[in-house]
Amino acid sequence: MTDAFSLTRIALPTGVELDVATAGDPGAPGIILLHGFPESHRTWRHQIPELAKTHFVIAPDQRGFARSSKPEGVAQYKSDKTIGDMLALADHYGKDRFTLVGHDWGGAIAWAAALNHPDRIERLIILNAPHPLIFQRTLFDDPDQRAASQYITAFRDPNLEAHIASIGVEAYFGKTFVGHADPAVMAVEKPIYLDQWTQPGALTGMFNWYRASSLIIPAIGEAPPRPAYLDAPFAPLKMPVLVIWGLRDTALRPSQLEGLELLVPDLTLVETDAGHFVTWEAPEHVNAAMRAFLA
Repeated sequence: MTDAFSLTRIALPTGVELDVATAGDPGAPGIILLHGFPESHRTWRHQIPELAKTHFVIAPDQRGFARSSKPEGVAQYKSDKTIGDMLALADHYGKDRFTLVGHDWGGAIAWAAALNHPDRIERLIILNAPHPLIFQRTLFDDPDQRAASQYITAFRDPNLEAHIASIGVEAYFGKTFVGHADPAVMAVEKPIYLDQWTQPGALTGMFNWYRASSLIIPAIGEAPPRPAYLDAPFAPLKMPVLVIWGLRDTALRPSQLEGLELLVPDLTLVETDAGHFVTWEAPEHVNAAMRAFLA
């Protein structure tokens, strides 16, 4: 394993224990990094050393992932629970206000936290994670995004874990990343993913993030009732926001960036030639964008 980070096990008042990587001066400004599916703190392996030069970096393995707690029941993975973990972690390290960074599901939590707890979040950095209003709206209005998101319905299938058990986690790993990432990079990281995914309850924990979400995924050709909030006024974010977007993302289509400036008035958008896993597909570009934004 390269770029290994020592982890500290932290019991939070939210009832879970998270493994957390930290780096930098604890007295420096705080920056919390939230990974997504199907990863861990290692999503940030190229960013942690760079950010630690100027910040105290806090990068947890979120609930349900790797060796962090995996509470039973889908309701334990609703956004109020995962946001609560993040805020409790900030409290643990004495960070009242901080920069919040999120990729994929970590980005979804970061958007939601910024909308609901703007007093805690000084700056927001999002990497290939859609704004919640735009994402739900495009699932109704953009056939391309709707088609690209049908996998979420598959992840919500309660029989999925039995299917994976029947074919083997390693076979499922190959299927999961086909077309989504550089095979050479994946070959190095594969043993780490397999170790994390085969922890007791890990697959269910990861998929429960999708099962707990209130996101509506219409089937192709379906015309379900349209939520009224999609066409109602939506509060803009007031803090500075950096969005870094890998343009070759096959799961999140370009429509996720359309109209974003209306919801994020203080927006810096950096597009890069990478796929969904932009943090380790284009680490130098990501680090440079973060450095400029945080300067």
